[in-house]
Order: sequence, then structure tokens, then C-alpha cells
Amino acid sequence: MRLKDKKVLTVIEHDFEDSELIYPHYRLREEGAITHIVGRESEKTYIGKNGVPVESDLSFDQIQIQEYDGILVPGGWAPDKLRRYDQVLDMVTYMHENKRMIGQICHAGWVLISADILKGMEVTSTPGIKHDMINAGAEWHNEEVVVDGHLVSSRRPPDLPAYGRALVDKLSE
Repeated sequence: MRLKDKKVLTVIEHDFEDSELIYPHYRLREEGAITHIVGRESEKTYIGKNGVPVESDLSFDQIQIQEYDGILVPGGWAPDKLRRYDQVLDMVTYMHENKRMIGQICHAGWVLISADILKGMEVTSTPGIKHDMINAGAEWHNEEVVVDGHLVSSRRPPDLPAYGRALVDKLSE
């Protein structure tokens, strides 16, 4: 198992893109990572855009971010809510400042924009927020996955296999 002893958290809010949360979460777990789903409340059921229920393991308040090797931000409409929480922005900023893995897909780029960490970074996202990413200082590419240092970004659900591989590769370095 390539990711034994690695810890990764996934932030959650209602209206997440179901596959963009579930696929990476279990892909990392397959490789031996310890994974936690983290929301405003612990043990709360959050509903995805397509109706998939996912229960949070922990609340934002329970997290000791320095214990984690990576953070995942799924897309959907949840990022528009997640970027309003200072705790989420603080977690993303901590990961960025400490060069720990940040995975973002689709609309999750909104959270990174609000955390103000994209200046000079190479990224991808759903084309719908391409200009938001560029205006935040990123260099945007229309590719299934872009890795720039500790940041792993992807466009949308059809790119999940490449995104999953890139996340595992980055965490196993």
C-alpha cells in the first residue's frame, strides 16, 4: 500500500459533486491512506447534487490540520459554500504554506481563489471558472489533470481516473 500512514481530509458541504467526493476518497483509502470527511458538523449527513448521502466523520473544529498530509476539495456547488468558512480557508492556506498536497476538481477552484493561493500556480478546473482562476493569478490549462508542486487539479468527473492517479502519486512522493 503506497499511502500507508498518510492522512487526508476531504471537506464537505451540501450539493457536492457526488463522484468528485466519493471516487478520490475511496481511491486514497484503497492505497492505505487514512481518510476523514470533514464538515461544519461531525456525524452529519450531507447530500450531494445527485442525491448521494455522505456522513461527515469530524467537524472543522475537531481538526488538527498539522496532522494531515493532504486536503481534498470536491466540486459541485459545495465550493461556493465552503469558501465562506474561514476554517476551510485556513486549512487550505496551511496546506499551501507547508507544501502539503491540495487536491481540487471542477468548481473547487473557488475555494483556492478565496484562500488567495493561486498566484503563479498552474491549474485546471471546469471551464466555467477558467476566468475566475486566471483573474486570481493562475495559469489555466485545459487538461484532465495538472500538477504544480503540491497542487493537484482536475476538470470534471470524466477526468477522475487521471485525478486519482495523480493524487496517489503526489502523496506517495
